[in-house]
Amino acid sequence: MAAAPQKELTSIWTPANIVTCVRIIFIPVFMVFATEGFASLGLSAGAQAIIAFCLYILLSGTDKVDGDLARKRGEVTDFGKFLDPIADKLLVFSALLLFLVWDIVSVWAVFIILFREFLVSALRMVASASGEVIAADKLGKAKTAVTMVAICALLLDRAILVQTGQSVEIIWTIGQALMIAAVVLTVVSGAQYFWNARKIVFRV
Repeated sequence: MAAAPQKELTSIWTPANIVTCVRIIFIPVFMVFATEGFASLGLSAGAQAIIAFCLYILLSGTDKVDGDLARKRGEVTDFGKFLDPIADKLLVFSALLLFLVWDIVSVWAVFIILFREFLVSALRMVASASGEVIAADKLGKAKTAVTMVAICALLLDRAILVQTGQSVEIIWTIGQALMIAAVVLTVVSGAQYFWNARKIVFRV
């Protein structure tokens, strides 16, 4: 569906931006459930792990919802362009930090993903200062999608482990394979960003 014509806005609080803010607000809630922080409410560790998994899926889904809302309603704002990638990064790294604590992923995988995000963000800042805009390309979007699915698979396996005391090998294997694919896409998409913007980066 084609995007609606851009309308004149009088407030940054569009439905899309509200969805993005809700996503950010609920990230700490996900982390509290994931770390069994609601035990005082009578929730078992297994129940909290399942809630954390379901909440993460919902939060991941809002990434597409806010973008579609902004385009269909013609309400794309600079605030939304600024906030949406921050929300995405917070959502990804909230889970990756937990995985480090649980020894589910390698510290090197997290370092590579974090390093790439810093570099691309810096590249966008340099490009912006030069009047250029570096939008997310298909490879970058694929990287984000694969990372999210990998995290969801590993969270599901973690929830089953906490609930039953046993991991599901097929889910664990799929999650780990997808995480490796996410790291590879992270490196490749990051290199592509720099190659496409080489004239900006190496400008005298």
